Amino acid sequence: MWREIVPDERIEVKVGDYKVIAYSFGKGPETVFCLNGGPGLPCDYLRDSHSCLIDHGYRVVSFDQLGTGSSDRPTDKSLWTITRYVSETETVRQALKLGRVHLLGHSWGGWLGIEYALTHPDALRTLILEDTAADIPHLVSELERLRSALGSETVAMMQRHEADGTLNHPEYQAAITILNYRHVCRLAEWPAPLKRSLDNWQMGPYEAIQGPNEFLYVGNLKDWNRIPNMHAIKAPTLITTGQHDELTPACALKMKLALPNAELHVFPNSSHMPFYEEPASYYPVLLNFLAKHKAA
Repeated sequence: MWREIVPDERIEVKVGDYKVIAYSFGKGPETVFCLNGGPGLPCDYLRDSHSCLIDHGYRVVSFDQLGTGSSDRPTDKSLWTITRYVSETETVRQALKLGRVHLLGHSWGGWLGIEYALTHPDALRTLILEDTAADIPHLVSELERLRSALGSETVAMMQRHEADGTLNHPEYQAAITILNYRHVCRLAEWPAPLKRSLDNWQMGPYEAIQGPNEFLYVGNLKDWNRIPNMHAIKAPTLITTGQHDELTPACALKMKLALPNAELHVFPNSSHMPFYEEPASYYPVLLNFLAKHKAA
């Protein structure tokens, strides 16, 4: 189970004109390379929940993506694209001499992981897609279904504020809070690493790529769909999701059916954070998958 561990190394990596900060745990011969969600979040919540893999012989590496955490925070909006973040990920992998990695992407990190796998297939030993999706228009339809559970009057209120641009109105924010506690993290008290990441959320990358909140997609990836391309990903792939996840089991199944070598696990008591919500079930699934695909 997860616990907070101090990184063995904090490494500065030059990415173009900027620097990003990477964190390395353990000295194992194989690396789990973590791509956190957001976009715009520091990596704390994913780094701290997966650093415990060092107990099982793995090196764990994560990094604060450009614009977040301890990395540089430029304001140039043209930087906030998935293509540039793929290049950044490859720069970090090469700078740290990681070789072929177990690439673990959570949420937005899963979109980034899919794009990375299609761009740099030889860099992967396995691909782990956690609480993510590969078809944003399909995801939007699923989010509408989740929102509908709030009732037609509440949905109409939300749509009015979205049309008027009054997303900071207390009644709209109250509806988003309910959705977050249903579909992002169902724990009554959110873990400290998750709260640290959320408290330091940088909205520039988030709004440019996704939108103003978890349930409204209007950013530059709103039409992104890699389902037709996923047959080209040959790496063994683990897909995980929570039964109550905002990126729903239907999104996960669509990925599984598109991939040639994938397995899917749905955690029945989790939403978007099974590693915090259901750790006793989550970690055995992850460790069993990794063990099956260790280098000979």
